[in-house]
Amino acid sequence: MAHIHDLTALEQAEAVRRREISPIEITRHYLDRIERIDPQVGAFVTVTAERALAQARDLTEPSGPLYGVPIPVKDLNLVKDVPISFGSATYAGFVSPVDDTVVERLRDAGTVMLGKTATPEFGLPCYTETSVSPPSRTPWDLSRSAGGSSGGAAAAVAAGLAPAAQGSDGAGSIRIPSSVCGLFGIKPTRGRISFAPIIPDLAGLSTNGPIARTVADAAALLDVMSHHNPGDLYLAPAHEGTFLECAAREPGRLRIARYAEPVVPGAAVHPDVLTAYEEASKTLELLGHEVVDIAPPFGPDLVPQFVTLWFAFACVHPVALDRQDLLRPLTAWLRERGFATSAPDFLQAQSSLQMATRLALTVTDAYDAVLTPTLTQPPRPVGWFEEGGDPEQTFERMKRFAAFPAIYNVSGQPAVNLPLHWNAEGLPIGVMLAGRVGGEGTLISLSAQVEAARGGFWGDRRPSVW
Repeated sequence: MAHIHDLTALEQAEAVRRREISPIEITRHYLDRIERIDPQVGAFVTVTAERALAQARDLTEPSGPLYGVPIPVKDLNLVKDVPISFGSATYAGFVSPVDDTVVERLRDAGTVMLGKTATPEFGLPCYTETSVSPPSRTPWDLSRSAGGSSGGAAAAVAAGLAPAAQGSDGAGSIRIPSSVCGLFGIKPTRGRISFAPIIPDLAGLSTNGPIARTVADAAALLDVMSHHNPGDLYLAPAHEGTFLECAAREPGRLRIARYAEPVVPGAAVHPDVLTAYEEASKTLELLGHEVVDIAPPFGPDLVPQFVTLWFAFACVHPVALDRQDLLRPLTAWLRERGFATSAPDFLQAQSSLQMATRLALTVTDAYDAVLTPTLTQPPRPVGWFEEGGDPEQTFERMKRFAAFPAIYNVSGQPAVNLPLHWNAEGLPIGVMLAGRVGGEGTLISLSAQVEAARGGFWGDRRPSVW
């Protein structure tokens, strides 16, 4: 008989519906694994064991596709009466006064919150190494980073510490850790999932989204998380039916564009990444899709404009004057530049990005999907980004490593990471598919088709901690 953590999230929920296993048994199983394994992985910053067991005990009438399934919440999201640090020592002792509405949706769906997953300070870096918890490591090689900013969430799922997880993505923060942890992650269309009631959506770069081992699990979690609230600045096009239904639907023959040239100056694509990209292209063609080479729809002139926004958004979290010396060097460096950015400069950058998006969509909307690498390199060693201690150099490494994902945060298009390739060192290397605005359903159908053709993303592979 399979262990509980060998089952997918949907299989666990089905076992609960059949009364073959209880939510309490599932929760205890994961809490035991977290206690034994998480010290090696660094997935959780807070474990809410008593709260999780209490939630599991209160679940009595199974309903919904994820009822009774544990889903941890990222430590950038508010859970009422649970400590939240936003990955920063400056918020030590702070307890969330309210729930994010996405957390309410998860609870109403009957999921169980095991705890808060680790995130880098204010979610700004693409690696999860903080002053409040151990580094988050990819379970496929514990010497290497799990990525960020949803690094803890991805590490938890890949290590079998949760069947799926809630994450968020402002410049690749779901797709980056999904790539380095060998997972399927969805950045939904801008406005698909609300950040209410407190977290602003401002330029619309960031969104919540699911991370899972299978397409169907991620689709079911996206169904649960999708909602909007009065006052949201963005609203995604309506989707008919459920995303889970899309995972069981044939996509038909699609036109898929592809390119592998990064827009970030100085970024070079590693041969292993190009191998993954070519293998994915071949798989798509064998499935009957038309794959067409195109020039990158965004140019390098986009990068300084995005950086201007990133500097400014580093300043969104208020930090008490007597705690500013607790900020990590990169965060302090980003905030210094953010506070020096004038309002006209910020608005000009955002205007330029919108203009670039309008032009780019005239190209990409001619295709059903766009294939690119997710990252330029395989997973990097823990500490690699901060080698030398120069924040400016750290930021440059981040830009070159994650040269592809942020484009779709700018445009608002949905994008997914497909975990299709492992290199000779046994490290996962993802590829990215982006779709039309509102086109998550097509991406999910296509991804599920690829997953089935491969016999599952992982096959017989499992991380050593599994």
